[in-house]
Amino acid sequence: MYAPPPGEQAGPQTRPASWRRRPAARRARTQRGEGFRQHLRLGRKGLAIGIDIGGTKVAAGVVDADGRILSEARRSTPGRDPRAVEQVIVELVEELGRRHRIWSVGIGAAGWMDLDGGTVLFSPHLAWRNEPLRANLQQLLRRPVLLANDADAAAWAEWRFGAGQGEDRLVCITLGTGIGGAMVMDGRVERGRFGVAGEFGHQIIVPGGHRCECGNRGCWEQYASGNALGREARILARANSPVAQDLLAAVEGRAEAITGAIVTELALAGDAASRELVEEVGEWLGLGLANLAAALDPGLFVIGGGLCSAGDLLVEPARKAFARNLTGRGFRPAAGIQMAALGPNAGLIGAADLSRVSSRTWR
Repeated sequence: MYAPPPGEQAGPQTRPASWRRRPAARRARTQRGEGFRQHLRLGRKGLAIGIDIGGTKVAAGVVDADGRILSEARRSTPGRDPRAVEQVIVELVEELGRRHRIWSVGIGAAGWMDLDGGTVLFSPHLAWRNEPLRANLQQLLRRPVLLANDADAAAWAEWRFGAGQGEDRLVCITLGTGIGGAMVMDGRVERGRFGVAGEFGHQIIVPGGHRCECGNRGCWEQYASGNALGREARILARANSPVAQDLLAAVEGRAEAITGAIVTELALAGDAASRELVEEVGEWLGLGLANLAAALDPGLFVIGGGLCSAGDLLVEPARKAFARNLTGRGFRPAAGIQMAALGPNAGLIGAADLSRVSSRTWR
């Protein structure tokens, strides 16, 4: 996945494809200085399709150069068969392409992509293991295709069109079942040396703590995620605590049915125990952000994902814990913490825009 750095040069290309080649005079004119933001609007007359592949659904949308979704379509995720998923992607592109002239396609999915953006090294939702997905889809679609981690795509969308506009160094945190993360640094999605940066949810924050699905103990997402919120509420309910009676009533006495979403809904409705649980998750969130600030020193954290429906009940405790635990507090500028602006469509919008920027329309 490629996003060019700021400055006068358009930046290097890897493995130039036919749609990336352009006349030398036009290339030199770009390198002499159109500016970074103007560069990102190359291909502004073209439309791109963004596709967000989740565990249960595949969402697609036609996105213009201003990040607006013009048309949408959805399908159920067809099990774990890679070929079946490819066919669903083709169907969605063909459906949307009948109504719009499409230049490129961006695919966002959970998992690790190689640095070239051609191969899915691993995806937890699907049986993709070293899958050459870009080559397969380009052959089927006859269009430029870009692969992106879904968190990277969402961070790019927030930086381009959402809460991160104007910020040079952005860290995006997605709170859902676990914790996803991504960085946009100086106009580039920062993926690390091997392409797997951003696994912030697996920083060990409590040595010897709760067992995580990754195999370690005490990972951040075991304390500051939707799963963590639901788990703590179930523990409280199973103890038959008098403060958990509203929680139990909401699930007809079945403590095992309590989820983070239910706790969040009750907290917003004013249930004291649920509010306390959400605030506790917010404190863990702020502690983890302070650790990231010590390592990365961003200008802004953007917080998104389903758990953010709790709003200030979650974010205000996070801000307080962040300020309390920040290294060098009182003697250094502190990053801002803001809610994401684009909601669940951020990954789709970001994948489409990255595909447009990467493929570069030249007319």
